Amino acid sequence: MGSRLRKKLMPPVEILKIADIHQGQIILEVGCGTGFFTIPAAEIVGSEGCIIALDASSGFLEEVSKRVKAAGLSNVRIVQKDALKTELDKESIDKVLLFGVIPFPLLPLDKLLPEMHRVLKPQGTMSVWLFPPLVHNWVPKAIVNSNLFTFTGESRNIYNFVRI
Repeated sequence: MGSRLRKKLMPPVEILKIADIHQGQIILEVGCGTGFFTIPAAEIVGSEGCIIALDASSGFLEEVSKRVKAAGLSNVRIVQKDALKTELDKESIDKVLLFGVIPFPLLPLDKLLPEMHRVLKPQGTMSVWLFPPLVHNWVPKAIVNSNLFTFTGESRNIYNFVRI
């Protein structure tokens, strides 16, 4: 997941810039995996911001924890939860990252999107990286059709939305 080839094809800092990550934001990274985006995102948001690295797999979270510790970062909160019921406070997140986690049978959009809407602050944003490319036609439409988000743009398969 963190191979050199992946970093070359999908440079994490460049992708996070497309997702409009800034210093000081509170970011929920759903399905953080082994931390491919977690560490660079934490560096971008800095000490004023926070990354909530959420995954259902304890194995992935152990790897993220090791990487966070090795990088000396104190602004990453590692959480083992189901993304459909995060238990995060309502309207507490500036940005949600859904990178490579939808479509996925365990994260049906009709349940995932209301939870992401609930945790995002008013005018909070959500960035979605879609894989495989075949889903590019229907997933953004489904997100807009939820009437919870407005589409704001796409670049390099990163689709950006704002909470309604």
